[in-house]
Amino acid sequence: MTLPALLPGLASPVGAAYARLAEVFAGLSVTELGGDEPVPTGDGWVVAGDLAAGGQALDTFLAWDDAQVRRDYGRPARPDVIASFGLHRYAWSACLLITLPWFLDRRVPRLPAGSVAYQRERGRMAVRVDGFACLPDDPAAVLPGARVVADEEALRAEVREAVAEHLTPVLAAFGPRMRRRGRALWGMATDEVVEGLWYIAHLLGEERRGVTELERLFPGTTAPYVGTAGFREIPVPDGDPLPTRDRASCCMFYTLRPEDTCVTCPRTCDADRVRRLRQSA
Repeated sequence: MTLPALLPGLASPVGAAYARLAEVFAGLSVTELGGDEPVPTGDGWVVAGDLAAGGQALDTFLAWDDAQVRRDYGRPARPDVIASFGLHRYAWSACLLITLPWFLDRRVPRLPAGSVAYQRERGRMAVRVDGFACLPDDPAAVLPGARVVADEEALRAEVREAVAEHLTPVLAAFGPRMRRRGRALWGMATDEVVEGLWYIAHLLGEERRGVTELERLFPGTTAPYVGTAGFREIPVPDGDPLPTRDRASCCMFYTLRPEDTCVTCPRTCDADRVRRLRQSA
């Protein structure tokens, strides 16, 4: 892969990736904060570090999910289901802050929970990058905060470590409310990493490469993450095989609509997947 040259005066190793995200996905925009610029609060913003602390910040965050479910489905959901929805909606976006710069530019930012804020009603995130990893031939290697690693496998390890650094305290706060812990929580985290980048890679017109990269990122031996990326093909007798993946976890949406599971849910059989994939195509 040919890495992009830095433009004169460009000091951000991840700015181009975040700009590309905003171009292809209107549901999320990312603002980088300067060294002295405070992480935004108020007006719907929540700092990930405050979510990780639990308490009122997490109560308020999950109240939004509870109200949305009651409004859209006309019924309440169990508290553990609401917590699962809330974690998904945060983690899907948060993981992209790390995985997309890696996918596009081979740069892996470090983003502790206290360095990220989220305004989900407007689909906005604000981040302060706390250093980044890159390859030896990357022109960004001369920037402050750069940490050069030996090769692609070392960079993949940086991705896994950066995501784990960010999510570990967040999972610790959400876990008791979700009635999940350990392997079940990290199975959900694995799904958020995979499905977020898989979707954005599709929007970028690079889905095949996205699948390949994710399979290398999660070969199945990368604790605390659970399993492989889960991609496979479903053979069909009257056409080409259909691509799918098997989630490591369940999002619990079936508790609201038992007949309407996700197409990648372990509860969805292959016959239903084939039918729904053909309909969407």
